[in-house]
Amino acid sequence: MNLSETQDILSVDTAGHGENDNLRLVPVSESIRYRKRAQSAEKKIEALADQLAEAKAEAKKAAEQLSGIEVEQKLIRKLAAARPVDLETAVLIAKAKIEGETEADMDSVIEQLKKEKQYLFAVTSGVVTAKKTAGVRERAEGSQTFLERAARKAATTGSRTDLQEYLKLRRNFV
Repeated sequence: MNLSETQDILSVDTAGHGENDNLRLVPVSESIRYRKRAQSAEKKIEALADQLAEAKAEAKKAAEQLSGIEVEQKLIRKLAAARPVDLETAVLIAKAKIEGETEADMDSVIEQLKKEKQYLFAVTSGVVTAKKTAGVRERAEGSQTFLERAARKAATTGSRTDLQEYLKLRRNFV
């Protein structure tokens, strides 16, 4: 082997070592520390992803509750306009009917409720006037007296309040 060949071999060896020096090897303890930091970051990511999923589920639940409350308020307003005798009972019955149907029209449910449960709704009789005291007798309107109208109303509606009103009037007039 001549001198030039040995110099070429040495230059290749030093070139190979020079490339490894440029890669910068990290000490083992520092590598372990980096790995632990990466694992803790991954755990934090998983925890945050779980929290995000829980928050989304809670938001969806709150949105469903809000829409249910809005529907209930709309139903209460429409039923109040229909003048039920007992609003709470009418709302509960109407809600039960709406839950049974997927696309229920509130107006049609209220009309159906008026037809099926007439006793839940007040009879609209023109102008509402103040009641007279017990000592003052009502005038007969046409051939029907106030007592007869109260008796007929109590019989048709079946309401306890109407029946009590009739009995009170009957006690005062008879």
